[in-house]
Amino acid sequence: MILNHIWGLYAHPREEWQTIEKRHESLMYSLAHILIVALIPSICGYYAAAHVGWSIGAGDPIKLTQNSAMIMSIGMYASMIAGVFALAYLIHWMAKTFDSSPNFTQSLELAAYTATPLLMVGITALFPVLWFVVSAGLAAIAYSVYLLYSGVPIMMNIPEEKGFIYASSVVTCGLVLLVSIMAATAILWSLGLGPEYIS
Repeated sequence: MILNHIWGLYAHPREEWQTIEKRHESLMYSLAHILIVALIPSICGYYAAAHVGWSIGAGDPIKLTQNSAMIMSIGMYASMIAGVFALAYLIHWMAKTFDSSPNFTQSLELAAYTATPLLMVGITALFPVLWFVVSAGLAAIAYSVYLLYSGVPIMMNIPEEKGFIYASSVVTCGLVLLVSIMAATAILWSLGLGPEYIS
């Protein structure tokens, strides 16, 4: 069943990584997982931006037009999926350096399940208060990093010492990837594709 590893990743992550490593579902299974889980922040973000409004501080909530919110949520959905695939490619590309030889599906599984807390925390957008969403986001980032560090040695079949360095390299590449996505967003906004606010 799609999404059947989510509870295990929260309740007993190391054991769940062992289960994932033994089963190795198909590429389509991992793809379906990403496509479904990435809907959470996109749909919640759209609803919050178009219908509830974001509370940044004192003052009225900030809302976007429905059309603008839809475009932003579709862009966010596409960039999240592209980001997971880019992370999987980086995991696969770096594997030989750490004496591992995973196929791309294994790399995608690691990237997809590591990113799951970051994607699922998008549900907090239904309560669009900046401090709350940022706090939940930081907790999700911390847990995703923990999943990565615990999953790399198991999924890549390497010793824990090498796994730590490998995971640290992936985190560094992930941060570069995040900055690249943010820079691309800023460029697109400067070209006139930014959000339209309701006054």
